[in-house]
Amino acid sequence: MSGPRTIILGASHWHIPLCTRAIGEEHQVVGISDEDVSLVRGLAEVWDAPVEADWRSLVDLPDLGLAYVFGPHSGMAEKCLALIERGIPFVVEKPLGTSLAELSEVRKAAEAAGVPATVPLVQRGGPIDRWLAKAGRPTYQRTSFIAGPPSRYLDNGNPWMLDPAAAGGGCLANLAPHFVDLFLQGSNESAEKVDSRLSFVLHGAGVEDHASVIITTPSGREAIIEVGYAFPGSPLKRYCSYTSAGEAGFASVDSDGSATFTALDGATESAVIGVDSDPLYDAFVRRVAKTLDDGFQGLPTLAQLEDAMRPIWQAYDDHGGRENGRP
Repeated sequence: MSGPRTIILGASHWHIPLCTRAIGEEHQVVGISDEDVSLVRGLAEVWDAPVEADWRSLVDLPDLGLAYVFGPHSGMAEKCLALIERGIPFVVEKPLGTSLAELSEVRKAAEAAGVPATVPLVQRGGPIDRWLAKAGRPTYQRTSFIAGPPSRYLDNGNPWMLDPAAAGGGCLANLAPHFVDLFLQGSNESAEKVDSRLSFVLHGAGVEDHASVIITTPSGREAIIEVGYAFPGSPLKRYCSYTSAGEAGFASVDSDGSATFTALDGATESAVIGVDSDPLYDAFVRRVAKTLDDGFQGLPTLAQLEDAMRPIWQAYDDHGGRENGRP
């Protein structure tokens, strides 16, 4: 493989299988790390790359051109800062840390050093985003995205996702950034007011399994975003639905992919679109490869992730902070 010499930190993350093929085809993987190396032996074979338990042993490999940062959220900022110090461009999973302060520190450091970085906010530009855009700049937008039970993280090698100290939060920190980002990008505004609710009732885990936020912009545009770990373990994976009312009309997408758009003149068009976000990770990696030399032009930035995470961390703070994971 002739792509950039690439390292993958925290390689047991559940998104890695969604982009293993693309990473192997687009990059030259020269090292992978995970605290539990037994979880990533298969990846080592696929990519023909050595495995290390300590990510620090990888960042000083010669001639690195790219890094992917995964793993427990509590260790993300340290990894990113080490890469910035060495001038290595990187892709980092949201939420990049367990506080807005950590994310801000990394963003400022990357900007000061001129190190390119991007985030797989993969819903941006995807089928749902494109369909909702038919309605124009959103005045009111609603998202419901209910994923499977938190026990799946015990099954896929990421038990730290149920530890509030390591994850920083539950479904809100994990799922909502995608949809906060879509609304803020579509409205071209920032969040001014945030109302929220968090619940731990369904599974009684250390992190919340249902959350709702209402985000209002300075001009009064509003998004209602509901996320959760309330869907049963099933091949269906999740429930999702979306609506957007804007200057051009009203667009909606249902969990089965059925989509409608009604224009201001009352004319309605219908279609069936893909709502499974899993394939979007492969496409994102290929865009990373195409834009690496241009500093990831057109891909999500750390500043945009910071904008999306600001109302999310505020929601946690409004419910008593995250020290023990509960309001």
